[in-house]
Amino acid sequence: MAVKQKRVLLTGATGFVGRAVQQRIVADGQYDLTIAVRRAVPVANVVRVVQVPELTTQTDWSAALQGVDVVVHCAARAHVLNENVVDPLIEFRKVNVDAALALAQQALIAGVKRFVFISSIGVNGASTEGVPFTERSVPAPHAPYAVSKLEAELALQNLCADSAMELVIIRPPLVYAEHAPGNFARLLKLVSFGLPLPFSLVKNQRSMVALENLVDFILCCVMHPAAANQTFVIADHQPVSTPQMLRYLSAGMGKRLLLLPVPLSLMRVAATLAGRKALFNQLCGSLEVDASKAQQLLGWTPPVTVEDAMRKTAAAYLAES
Repeated sequence: MAVKQKRVLLTGATGFVGRAVQQRIVADGQYDLTIAVRRAVPVANVVRVVQVPELTTQTDWSAALQGVDVVVHCAARAHVLNENVVDPLIEFRKVNVDAALALAQQALIAGVKRFVFISSIGVNGASTEGVPFTERSVPAPHAPYAVSKLEAELALQNLCADSAMELVIIRPPLVYAEHAPGNFARLLKLVSFGLPLPFSLVKNQRSMVALENLVDFILCCVMHPAAANQTFVIADHQPVSTPQMLRYLSAGMGKRLLLLPVPLSLMRVAATLAGRKALFNQLCGSLEVDASKAQQLLGWTPPVTVEDAMRKTAAAYLAES
């Protein structure tokens, strides 16, 4: 007798992370996949599509949740460039807290067994000084996006406590791939130009996670019994300094890399005057993650090393440019 495939509902299936999760599930063929999308999109024939125009507390998820065993909630209001609303936190809360909780409430009623929530390392904080973040670190979100993610975690934990639905929370740091948005995309572009870059004096350590590694971990959390009701910080197998990252990226593009010894104090002043202080902190500050819990509890290790992932990312970026 054939074993019934678990049915997974994936939200945010056309986003940066969600699209990669969708593609991996289709390629593996291990799950009966339903995706929730705002508008009709071309997908593989094996994928069931349900249109959900917007994420609000009033969204009716009944059709999407029918027969679903696991929800993977990737959909969110993420970092918004050139934010122009009066209070960004209010807008983040509408989608990342209230709408996420409404989905989880309906999932619980529908008999969903597990809810996998993609959060952010920003819940822990914006930087580290010698001591990596772990799941036991006291939350210290600074940005409105991270605040909303922490509030969502707490609301979901409260909902799922003593219920039949298991909750898994995943906090990734910066996720990278050749089509990554934001500052990583800008960095890839800079490296592709082959121009001198002012980072040889930077001695930081940053944990990041390759999109391929994050997707692998998400799918591990879909099924692994020990993931139930756990929170995980996740990252590649080791952090890298900005100079080392640039070396990996330039090698992947086949570009010559020249790093200039510009004092950090000078770069900090220039970045502040240019309104790029956050970018300076990301390139010159440290943010380390200790992801050993994932290995110890789930037996999970990143399938791709940080060097291979970055070289592959850079090569793919150049090929698509």
